[in-house]
Amino acid sequence: MITWRRVHERDFPLLGQWLAQPHVARWWNQEHSIEAVTRDFGPSAAGLDPTEDHLALLDGRPFGLVQRLRLADEPRYVAELSAVTDVPPGAMSIDYLIGDLRHVGRGLGPRMIESMLHKIWDEHPQATCVLVPVVAANRPSWRALEKAGFTRVAEGDLEPDNPIDDRLHYIQRIDRPVHGVRRPTATA
Repeated sequence: MITWRRVHERDFPLLGQWLAQPHVARWWNQEHSIEAVTRDFGPSAAGLDPTEDHLALLDGRPFGLVQRLRLADEPRYVAELSAVTDVPPGAMSIDYLIGDLRHVGRGLGPRMIESMLHKIWDEHPQATCVLVPVVAANRPSWRALEKAGFTRVAEGDLEPDNPIDDRLHYIQRIDRPVHGVRRPTATA
């Protein structure tokens, strides 16, 4: 069963280790020094940033990270995304990683994403959908989204996180389930 807890300052060394892993660094392209992790994750951990960083736990041990945000909190991002697809009011987005290579390729990515979706629907009643742009070359990422129930709704050029990537992104979307109808989950 996947459980969740918010990222705390004590988790920064672990996040730095994960961000330094080649399978993570390739797509996140983020500095991993303790200073950089503190700079990038500190405001969220302190509740000073609307982005919510959550550790995914398997049997009580952290194995992944999901960031979730209300797109309305990032107007520049909404403007860029709106050039490619409709961004409805209440839309949210996520970014995610599996930190330990030993957990990659075991089906945990889709399970983690699906578990976070249930958390979003439960904790953010105003959330209408979740939109996730993924660089087209990152097949494992967009496939994990599809396995978690997302549908590709658009393709278009967006600024990549890693400058070595092409601008082509696939936009994946899942809408809030109709009241009373829930798909079975891998974590239930």
